[in-house]
Amino acid sequence: MEQNNDDKLPVNPIEAQGLLIKAVYKKFGREALPIIKNVCLKQGKSLGLKVKKKLPMNNLTSVAKAFSKSFDQKSIKVISISDKKFQIQGTKCPFGLENTSRELCEAVMAIDHEYFREAVNDKIELKIVKTVAGGDPYCDTIYEVKG
Repeated sequence: MEQNNDDKLPVNPIEAQGLLIKAVYKKFGREALPIIKNVCLKQGKSLGLKVKKKLPMNNLTSVAKAFSKSFDQKSIKVISISDKKFQIQGTKCPFGLENTSRELCEAVMAIDHEYFREAVNDKIELKIVKTVAGGDPYCDTIYEVKG
């Protein structure tokens, strides 16, 4: 018996979180975005503080290399890593947000933005150039140290 997409079970906690995020967004729409973003910020801050304690150096290069170990190397690739810029591109959203909305992606990406702000410094800017959530063929995400 084949499952349809609505019945598909998550294969990891991030996919499960994505199912919850999509369900809340579907039910409440844009009104839910500040709540989703706020929770994601807290998650990112917690993760960033943990990695900051574990790494001997907290420059963008070290944090980006540690971060890169956590994602699926088949669907996400590193374009560049330096102490000023970290760029990645991916064809699959870990949260399963494909073809939902750019604004939902931006709210959820608060996790990663805050992660880098906490682990490196608060002058990290996040630029979402492309996103599969918004219907692009791939994601293109850049973290840059400003100032």
